[in-house]
Parts: sequence; structure tokens; C-alpha cells
Amino acid sequence: MKHAFLLVIRLYQKVISPLKPPTCRFYPTCSHYGREAIEKHGALAGGWLTIRRLAKCHPFHPGGIDPVPEKSSQAHHHKTKCR
Repeated sequence: MKHAFLLVIRLYQKVISPLKPPTCRFYPTCSHYGREAIEKHGALAGGWLTIRRLAKCHPFHPGGIDPVPEKSSQAHHHKTKCR
């Protein structure tokens, strides 16, 4: 599933995005954010982060620098503690 999502994003970046004027209000752009989020957090969590980002990308939001969050070290600590 992860690879399918990444493929869709890459197709968008290569085929559709060059045909449109740059309009993303954020850095990194929403498609780059989505790719990084899915690579870093997997299809479900990364997909959810991407949907949340896309929902903010509209003329009434100021935009700005919005990096993909790092994986939670607390979740990693919990996993190793439960072994």
C-alpha cells in the first residue's frame, strides 16, 4: 500500500504538477510533504498526516514552514519496554 501511495504522488509530481502554476502555501510543498510522511511513517499514519496537511492548504490559511513530524520516541520507548 505504501508503494502505491508513493507512486500516485510521484505521478502527480511528474505529470500534473508541471502543468499548474505553483500554488502551495507551505514548505515543503504538499506533495513533497506527503511523500516524506508516507516514507517516514508508513501508509496509514503518513497518509493521515498528508490528508491533514491538504486540508490546511487553502487561501484562508497563512501557510509557512510545516515539516513532517519525527516519529514519536515515546511510541518507540513503549514498544521496547513491552518486550
